[in-house]
Amino acid sequence: MKSMTGYGWGECARDGFKVNVELSSVNRKQGEISINLPHELDVLEARIRDEINRVVARGRLSARVSLHAIDGTASARVQLNKPLAQAYVRELNRLAKELKLSGPVSIDLVMRAPGVLETAAEMADAGEFWPAVSKALRQALGMLVKMRQREGEHLRRDLCGRIAILRKAVAQVQRQAPLVQTRYREQLIERIKSAGLVELGIEEDRLVKEVVYFADRSDISEELTRLKSHFQQFDDCLKSEEPVGRTLDFLAQEMNREINTIGSKARRRTSNDPWPGNFPTPTIRAPERQPGRVGSRASSPCRTLAGAPRPPLARPA
Repeated sequence: MKSMTGYGWGECARDGFKVNVELSSVNRKQGEISINLPHELDVLEARIRDEINRVVARGRLSARVSLHAIDGTASARVQLNKPLAQAYVRELNRLAKELKLSGPVSIDLVMRAPGVLETAAEMADAGEFWPAVSKALRQALGMLVKMRQREGEHLRRDLCGRIAILRKAVAQVQRQAPLVQTRYREQLIERIKSAGLVELGIEEDRLVKEVVYFADRSDISEELTRLKSHFQQFDDCLKSEEPVGRTLDFLAQEMNREINTIGSKARRRTSNDPWPGNFPTPTIRAPERQPGRVGSRASSPCRTLAGAPRPPLARPA
């Protein structure tokens, strides 16, 4: 696992010139490369970009390449482009004649014309600098990758600690889940007694249906299974040599989704619950009486103890 942030630097001296390469990368979902080159090396941009893409998959990377002469070598290797200087003189004299301007063309004016004086760097073919640029670039990439690996190791340890906490919470929830239905039934009976409805003769099957319906709505076995699967996939990502940032991002979103679902299905709230949610106490309403009968059932077969109409318990498999 590697981080997306890092820094690297490299240099190489050859044939009187020194090439410096500086790399820096920051977080970004996609890969993005920005290269700053001296104009003498513009034609090497594609090759530099290919070298970086072989090593860096994600993040915004900035590359800066500079070219320097060693001990004034460039100034000692200046060449006069005589044909170009002569062409400048001819065209300037022709222009002065057409515009009826007096005075000769000065040497200072000619020497300042672009391309008349060429340094060694300008005279050299850009391809001749590639071995030096490539070597400096490899050094910078090696330093960059090592820094990203070091930071990635810190991130890996942090993520492993967080996943370990989630694993413990899932195990605790799984131990407590079977007790929820029993606790809910006890709460229903207690509410019936406290509301003074015992004499109405609420039948046992009414309580069973209520508890079964609650159990169906609050079942979290699927969410727990998915969480365990996500934990295993997280472990597999840690063993992979390929970039895993996007995969981990997806797994984190799915874990959060399953945890939220478990919280919304929970019906009990204590300080010891791993994921306390909004757990209302069951509300009890007396069943509707029919004339001449005591403790009769509600007129609607789908009306529950809480008084809210619900669909029949039978559901497709």
